[in-house]
Amino acid sequence: MTRRVPCPPAPGPLEGYAARFDDLFGSLAQRRGFRECLTGLPAPRDRNKTLTALAGAGPVTGAQHPAVQRLQFFLPESRWDPERVNDRRLELLLADPATAPHRGGVPVLGDSGDREDGTKTAHVGHQRPGRPGKTGGGVVTVTTVRAGERLYYPVRAVPCTPAKRFAKGKSDPAFRARLAIGADLAARAKAAGFAFRAVAADSAHGDRDGLRSELAEAGLPFVMALKPHRGTRAYGPDARTPVDAARELAWGGPGDPGDRHPVTRIFRDGHAGTWRAAEATLGWRGPDGARRLAVAAADPGTPPPKAAWYLVTNLPRPGGPREPGSPRPAADLAEITRIYGIRHWIERSCKQVKDELGWADSQARSDIAIRRCQVLANCAFSFCRDAWFADPAPPPATPPAPGADGGERGARTRPASPAPAQPAPGNPGRPRLAGPLDRPAALEGRTVERAPAPAPAAASPDDVP
Repeated sequence: MTRRVPCPPAPGPLEGYAARFDDLFGSLAQRRGFRECLTGLPAPRDRNKTLTALAGAGPVTGAQHPAVQRLQFFLPESRWDPERVNDRRLELLLADPATAPHRGGVPVLGDSGDREDGTKTAHVGHQRPGRPGKTGGGVVTVTTVRAGERLYYPVRAVPCTPAKRFAKGKSDPAFRARLAIGADLAARAKAAGFAFRAVAADSAHGDRDGLRSELAEAGLPFVMALKPHRGTRAYGPDARTPVDAARELAWGGPGDPGDRHPVTRIFRDGHAGTWRAAEATLGWRGPDGARRLAVAAADPGTPPPKAAWYLVTNLPRPGGPREPGSPRPAADLAEITRIYGIRHWIERSCKQVKDELGWADSQARSDIAIRRCQVLANCAFSFCRDAWFADPAPPPATPPAPGADGGERGARTRPASPAPAQPAPGNPGRPRLAGPLDRPAALEGRTVERAPAPAPAAASPDDVP
């Protein structure tokens, strides 16, 4: 067997992470391209993460630079399997005690869209790539994020091809709806060894009976939101909605809570708040049914409450008739609220991977290039997470005492800049990553930061990552 040619190392701590993937790339050019992408994606470049930006070349004149041409071949043409690279990334996360999943975590389903004009790019179609209710040309990707109170990271991402791009439309055997892709990703997460409490999703997924049925058939528990004013059991003015079911619950104020029970919510910024939750009945959904309906609101006395969740779950009620025969542990109202409260981390994860790490800015057109760009962005995210745990940021310096210079706002001092040969002292001030030659904690910056919320008292003891 021919001996492998050594690959030029990646800068700083990137080399130790990239070397764990070397056996998945068959040539020197592939290993070098992988390192160049990992180096360029977290870089604090003002331009989008195009191929010229990844290589550090000029936006127009640098398109013919050898480094840019290498990446142009590495993404769409080179022979390497993005699924194997992503599987290796997940294996590393599972093996690391700091990121290993636990029974209290939650896999979150979601989809993310990117605007795209024309028809030459794979998976482009007239669909909902932007805000809810808005349609247009773009690529929609179904994603899963593993999240807990203090830790989250992307698991998989699969682009969804519109039915119009198939010869037989939705009847084509190759067509897969985004909800079916989401159910498959949740099942694959379980098969990969990701222990979790329940699958969480917003109302775009929770209102789909087919998705809930697929998850139940796969033996997966779920907690999903329902749209407040979506009717059931009837149509038109006779339809009853989750809001109607919530109005039937007794509530006489904090001194007379009625059917409402206090639950503690831990918000993203770390503060805790008391909400009121109750079991509701809507059609076949009830406290002891195969599907339960839980209503949680900050102020139940405001009809209809703006800060309110209408959640459906297949987890049994503690002490209910379904608990003894259920393969899943029972969940009370506080646990259901906790599970769905973790869902918001998918919004931050998508924002960081798309905006800070350049997923949304890639100019890939073929299917394989799009999938590779997504996997590379997830690898860059995982490296930043790995660097955070390996070298956490130092505690902030003690601010000067107010009035030290006689002014009412205290001393106006600017921290001294580090010498060029010294590593960066902490997170950069801008919402981008520091250069790859800087300190690992500075490289991570604001792109991947630990959730500030502490674990609530109702969480499992295994909820400590």
